[in-house]
Amino acid sequence: MTENELKRLKDLAVPPPDEGAKEAALAAALAAFERPAVADAGTPPGRPQGNAAPQRLRGISAISEGKARMRFRRPMAIAASIAVLALAVPLTLHLMRTPPQPEQRQDKLASLPKPVEPQPKDDQATQPPPPPAKVEPPKSETKVAELPKAKAPPVTSPVPSISLDHAAPPKVHAAPPPPPAAAPPAPAEKRADAGPKHHHAGQKRVAQGSKTEAIPPELQKYVARRKEGDVADLFGAGGFSNAQADRRGHPSGGLPGAADDGRDRFAAADANRVKSVTAEPVSTFSIDVDTAAYAFVRRSLNSGRLPPKEAVRVEEMINYFPYSYPLPEDRGAPFRPTVTVLPSPWNPANKVVHIAIKGYDVPKAERPRVNLVLLIDTSGSMAPEDRLPLLRNAFRMLVDTLRPDDTVGIVTYAGTTRAALEPTKVAEKRKILETIERLVASGGTAGGAGIQEAYRMAEGAFDKAAVNRVILATDGDFNIGITDVGQLKSYIERKRETGIYLSVLGVGRGNYNDALMQALAQNGNGTAAYIDTLNEARKVLVDEVSSTLFPIAKDVRIQIEFNPASVSEYRLIGYETRLMKNEDFNNDKADSGDIGSGHTVTAIYEITPVGSPRFVEDLRYKQPAAAAPPAPDGKGEYGFLRINYKLPSEATSRRIELPITQALEKTSLDQVPAEVRFSAAVAAFGQLLRGDPYLKGFGYDDVIALAASARGEDLYGYRAELLNLLRLAKTARP
Repeated sequence: MTENELKRLKDLAVPPPDEGAKEAALAAALAAFERPAVADAGTPPGRPQGNAAPQRLRGISAISEGKARMRFRRPMAIAASIAVLALAVPLTLHLMRTPPQPEQRQDKLASLPKPVEPQPKDDQATQPPPPPAKVEPPKSETKVAELPKAKAPPVTSPVPSISLDHAAPPKVHAAPPPPPAAAPPAPAEKRADAGPKHHHAGQKRVAQGSKTEAIPPELQKYVARRKEGDVADLFGAGGFSNAQADRRGHPSGGLPGAADDGRDRFAAADANRVKSVTAEPVSTFSIDVDTAAYAFVRRSLNSGRLPPKEAVRVEEMINYFPYSYPLPEDRGAPFRPTVTVLPSPWNPANKVVHIAIKGYDVPKAERPRVNLVLLIDTSGSMAPEDRLPLLRNAFRMLVDTLRPDDTVGIVTYAGTTRAALEPTKVAEKRKILETIERLVASGGTAGGAGIQEAYRMAEGAFDKAAVNRVILATDGDFNIGITDVGQLKSYIERKRETGIYLSVLGVGRGNYNDALMQALAQNGNGTAAYIDTLNEARKVLVDEVSSTLFPIAKDVRIQIEFNPASVSEYRLIGYETRLMKNEDFNNDKADSGDIGSGHTVTAIYEITPVGSPRFVEDLRYKQPAAAAPPAPDGKGEYGFLRINYKLPSEATSRRIELPITQALEKTSLDQVPAEVRFSAAVAAFGQLLRGDPYLKGFGYDDVIALAASARGEDLYGYRAELLNLLRLAKTARP
């Protein structure tokens, strides 16, 4: 072809190409130029000219060809680098993050940043690609458009805008025509299998004029995770287990902290109000030896947060600590009450009536045999380290305290109930420990069915001469089967009449159902404890195992009749959930709390002596108060104490009576025993946490001073821990 012919071709008007023809022509031209040169002159006819063509055109077209290729490839290289970086950085950060909650995963993937399309330079945007006329056709005059189409590589955009939703195709900035319109997203039911086909189909779309860009294969797995139908795979075999999903989906990630606040459930109970002696002279309540409230308060304060007010049960905080109260003088009575009257630490015008009960400790040689059934919650919510893993360690310690002739059975419940181990002698300790070690968390929470199965197992191994007890360990989240608290209480009440008692160990935070735990333990004649650390597990299941397992008295209730001639007002501190009707005090059918071997129980009243400032005004039309009978020592009485109880094997109550006389009064705090002062400090601490209005400016510093002065013997460091919690409470957030 001569130079004149080339000029004529240059002046000819270029017809508008068909859709896809320009891309096909460019692809064919590039393929021809990239073909290796043929050394010999025997080039077959019809072969296009390019690098293999004779060198006679090299002086004319070499410079223009090089510029054209550079103009074409430079944007491609830059665009490819930008696209890789834009995709790699957010995807890498996303995969490194802790997986969010399942319901938020789609929103978070949708928020991944998309690569930004850099605008081309002016000369790149307006410079058309080199005309195909510069490619010399073969001697056989085969048209460029008729070159083999199957081998033409797909033309990619210089800066592809990759959409994970397939909502927008790439834009080719070097081409003068406007970019094609966005293709509508594929239906959801078809996207699930679209990934594997995109790569193969993408090789033909340029020749066919398709408007949708092929999705690169390296992005297929990320696109697949965006599809609605594949979200579940993130929590199944392709991701983490159901147990892990439950833990990681939790706001706290399975770790105790402030994110768990507000989701635990507690029974609401208002603080006991001040009562007028002339209107209500008698106070009756059931004793309570539970300690769950103190452990939960400790966990909250150690995380820097104040506990919910309804979580603070003052009597459980007081009774958490061991006290050296006087023991019974003989074995004829299971416990001995000790009464002290002292000035109120927070209101000098008032007095405090302190009632202390100490049960005798059954010697190890005289302890009866034990039949235990461990009812363990293994649902998905029990996966975090402070739940099932903690309980495995706790129960290993418990088994080590049992004797070889004791028996242990294990029932687990999640979505279904399973007898993991039939009652087995502790002599086969290895078998018991291996069963405990194999416990894993997954599934729902069929707690009601689990309780039924545990009682069935306990009844099968029942021994009238032994202690028969079910120990339920759970976070309290029942969501399958019997979930109504009333039905569960009725069922457990019936079972306790058979001699099988129920105790509860609560764990976890964030979905802990304290209200249910308290109801089950109270109706099962057992205790409720909260296990937040391994040290607490040792305290409950090792150091205090005798008081947990061996009752010395049941249905213990206290009643005080105050003398209106000496006392004008009173209020009971704590025991809001244990109040009883006065007429139930002598009702042997009414259920009350139990006392275990070595247990200590403390009850504190604040009284207003006659003549001191009062909270409640006198009635205008009141009847004149009768004079109290003189006490044997000639001094007046503040009131009269009655305690009803039953021995574990009896159905009829026995009684202990004691007048509360002025002879029991201490005129200053310095004369009060350290055990009494320390328990009063704990009572003040609980009232501060609840925001009770009766402390009259008595603050945390005052409580710290009172507790520190009465620390006394502290073998296990429990009292030192209280002082630290008091300091934490001063700065804790609500």
